[in-house]
Amino acid sequence: MTSTDKAEKETGRIEAFSDGVFAIAITLLVIDLKVSPPSGSEGLVYKLLEEWPRFLAFLTSFATILILWVNHHNLFNHIVRSNTLFMFLNGSLLFCVTFVPFPTSLVAEYMGDTGETTAMVLYSGTMLAMAFAYNILWRYASHKHRLLAKSVTAGQVKSINRQYFVGPVFYGLAFILAFANVTASLILIISLAAFFAITASVSRES
Repeated sequence: MTSTDKAEKETGRIEAFSDGVFAIAITLLVIDLKVSPPSGSEGLVYKLLEEWPRFLAFLTSFATILILWVNHHNLFNHIVRSNTLFMFLNGSLLFCVTFVPFPTSLVAEYMGDTGETTAMVLYSGTMLAMAFAYNILWRYASHKHRLLAKSVTAGQVKSINRQYFVGPVFYGLAFILAFANVTASLILIISLAAFFAITASVSRES
């Protein structure tokens, strides 16, 4: 970002508010990590291994929210202006982020049980909604360079557009898979987290 871009930047309060929401959401995830009380001869190691769905759901959601925050931060290296609609669109993304701990807790609670399909449908559906919210936020800001810094090139916009197109497509696939194969849906969501972690640098300033 150039000195001119910094001078015209007016998104400081939006970024500060968003950072707070991300921080709260990622902290709430740990509340669901619990170990059942001792019973009989079962040791703590066994109890911890028994709770692997909780730990897997926690790690997946923690990584997802962290990566979302990194990408959100990187986008605001390009976005320097705002308007009322943009603030509401950013709010819709934050709404999805704050909702993540709830389906995460359901997946942790019902994985391997009769309710696992419903839990995974809600979890993958939340991720799909978040992907759409992210795409709408960026495409609104970048349309005709509406809210972008003057230094942002058309090539950078196209590169980020391609990267974000992956989200709705594959989270949509994970949502469909959840009805038939919960494990496959979860693996796909984990893979998407890895993908966005690797490609997060695409939205950094050059």
